[in-house]
Amino acid sequence: MKILVTGGAGFIGSHTVVELHNAGYTPVIIDNLYNSNREVLAGIYNIIGKEVPFYEIDCNDERAVRDLFEKEKFDGVIHFAAYKAVGESVEKPLAYYENNLMSLIVLLKVMRDYQVNKFVFSSSCTVYGQPNELPVTEDTPRQPAASPYGNTKAISEDIIRDHVISKPGIKAIALRYFNPIGAHSSAEIGELPNGVPSNLVPYLTQVAAGLRKSLTVFGEDYDTPDGTCVRDFIHVVDLAIAHVKAIELLNEQTISDYYDVFNVGTGQGHTVLELIKTFEEVNNLKLNYNIGPRRPGDVEKIYAQSDKVNNVMKWHAEKSLADALKDAWRWQEKITKSV
Repeated sequence: MKILVTGGAGFIGSHTVVELHNAGYTPVIIDNLYNSNREVLAGIYNIIGKEVPFYEIDCNDERAVRDLFEKEKFDGVIHFAAYKAVGESVEKPLAYYENNLMSLIVLLKVMRDYQVNKFVFSSSCTVYGQPNELPVTEDTPRQPAASPYGNTKAISEDIIRDHVISKPGIKAIALRYFNPIGAHSSAEIGELPNGVPSNLVPYLTQVAAGLRKSLTVFGEDYDTPDGTCVRDFIHVVDLAIAHVKAIELLNEQTISDYYDVFNVGTGQGHTVLELIKTFEEVNNLKLNYNIGPRRPGDVEKIYAQSDKVNNVMKWHAEKSLADALKDAWRWQEKITKSV
């Protein structure tokens, strides 16, 4: 089966490309390289021993997407391509709504026209906003999103659901995942943002490598064990495997208008300070960090209840927080030495 991976040169996308190959699928990557790097393709090659077809295409370019579907006969699509920085989305909401929603609509239209019937969407726990009860289940009511980024994910889920209900013959799954961190154990691929990282762990590893002066922890007065935000940190390889499991579940579905959502997390919450201390312990390092004010758009605490994905998709998180932070540092050491 040939699977199109949009944003496949990105952090989660590149790891998913590897796991698709490992499971016997044929991945094809499109990416506009806005927040990724062509060097990732070499890392994928070093892991799987073969080149993956790559097209430098923006998913908002409907003509280019249609030309690609005409050339490559896809069996399914995994859609990662999107702007993803919470803080930036607060500053640039229109850019996030335009990019994240229009690219989705283009893909769904082209899939319908070319009769590609399996779609896995990269959603997010941000659709829950700040939930009233923890852990969150798939039945937890969605709250107003704390950021425009989170709102694009909620709106995207609604677009996909309504599209599937209209019976175009597309089966879809939205994976609401939590906080992906880590890197491939080979250190061939990992999180490689362009410019200043917007995510915690790549910023942290750059501070540890001496590339940045210090890490700011945003807020210490939250209602959590140590006053810092609580997140469900999931190893990116575990998360990548969940996307393969989602494709397999879609393959099993006999109804043409199947749509479902799944939380993908470890089921455990860790504070930001706990993550920092774990990073220091497993890598025998001291990190320069300071405490700053709260950041707009941040949720106080959230972590998953993962029974549904465990039971229905037969997926379980296998790797620990310590595993993820060791892999993240191994990746950072490699790319620092290569500069």
